[in-house]
Amino acid sequence: MVDNAAMVRADGSPWCYQSQKKKQPHCEEPRDWHRIDATCKGSKQSPINIVTKNVVYDKSLKPLNFEGYDVKGSSKWNIENNGHTVKVTLSTSPKIGGGGLGRKYKAIEFHLHWGVQLEVVPQYLPGSEHSIDGEKQAMELHIVHIREDVSDITEAKKKADGVAVLAFFVKAEKENKNYTTIIDELENIRYKGGRAEMEPLPLSSLLPPEKDLGRYYRYEGSLTTPDCHEGVIWTIFEKPVELSIFQIHQFSTIYFDEKNSTPMAENFRPVQFLHQRRVYWSSASSTLLAPAELLTVLPLTYTLSSLFQ
Repeated sequence: MVDNAAMVRADGSPWCYQSQKKKQPHCEEPRDWHRIDATCKGSKQSPINIVTKNVVYDKSLKPLNFEGYDVKGSSKWNIENNGHTVKVTLSTSPKIGGGGLGRKYKAIEFHLHWGVQLEVVPQYLPGSEHSIDGEKQAMELHIVHIREDVSDITEAKKKADGVAVLAFFVKAEKENKNYTTIIDELENIRYKGGRAEMEPLPLSSLLPPEKDLGRYYRYEGSLTTPDCHEGVIWTIFEKPVELSIFQIHQFSTIYFDEKNSTPMAENFRPVQFLHQRRVYWSSASSTLLAPAELLTVLPLTYTLSSLFQ
């Protein structure tokens, strides 16, 4: 996801999530994003629902090589509320390679998508963008990479294989102290346009252990916000990150706009049709039930019928 906060229709209507529609009736919700950019109705859109019985094993999908992911840089990271999510711009360029990618990609930013906490019980409605066999998790982390031979996301979009995103489900489980630095900064970016500097972290500290990163899905998709640019190589890992419900809830304490506006929640795009694409899997197991076992899903989930546009 890139910062497309300024993207609007000719009549001045900005794009938004469904959760914003009540207070911003003139904004374009996900099913109408094609009015802002026709690509949003393309045939290779993201996110998708991964049907495990239909995935194709690809022996070339070896574990990725993570370069610099375990290094804590010396320069601070920039964290911002861009009106759609919490976005962290990196000051260094950790890289990924291998894993069937064909070239190296450098990380430029990461952001998250999440659901909403119910007020009556300590339960969290799922807010991940991707789903596995129709089941979602509480949040989803996206680490955006571009080809190492381009300067920025604009240049990367000019290449057929210019953008690669790593996606991690975030499961409501136990507290994860590695996320404390990020969560502590949320009060400093409570409203749209809010920016702050934060201490850098090794990117690897935000992910599951590297030994658990050999099992993943791969498909060709798009950015999940307007301009919905297609040509994004998606890698979706089976092993989720774990945060406590309290930690997850903190992301909903910021706002989509200015003071007293809508709390930022349910900032995810509904799943898109797969069309003729295939989803590839890295693990040659005798059963394809493992993803459902790994992703213990909360009782309250959305049905697929409610997610499709």
